[in-house]
Amino acid sequence: MTSNPSHVKHSRAHPARPRHIAKIHVDKNLLALRFYEVIPSTLDALDEVINTLLILAREMECSSHELEEVELALREALANAVIHGNRRDPNKKVAIRCFCQPDRGMLLVIDDEGSGFDPAKVPNPTGAECLMETHGRGLFLMKRLMDRVRISRKGTRVTLVKRLKSR
Repeated sequence: MTSNPSHVKHSRAHPARPRHIAKIHVDKNLLALRFYEVIPSTLDALDEVINTLLILAREMECSSHELEEVELALREALANAVIHGNRRDPNKKVAIRCFCQPDRGMLLVIDDEGSGFDPAKVPNPTGAECLMETHGRGLFLMKRLMDRVRISRKGTRVTLVKRLKSR
């Protein structure tokens, strides 16, 4: 006797969760969200991971009043890792980690597998010679939007910090 799956009734109380959520760990003692995901170096991979991370950050109320700023800085950091760090090589990966505490804020760490860069050699996009350029503002935006931006590991790691503002 074989069973026919089309006759099996499925009752689902909740819709299927995105695959990223399975990698989330919540420490109930600290009420901390720890998120980790590795994506290929393609621009198409960015939206899903960013949207999932933002949904979780809203649910945890991590920097909820500043999430638009966090989203833009994160998009810039990830796009830089894909385009400049890994040169859009889909065989290279970008790792994203997020640590969030509702009473403190968010820490985001983005690692790429590229050769790195020297942030001191990135031109100031507000300088007269750069004003008409159509690129080159990502690092500048990250620094304006986040409370702290740190470039380490010879330019292959970007750490972004957004502290929770008093309400």
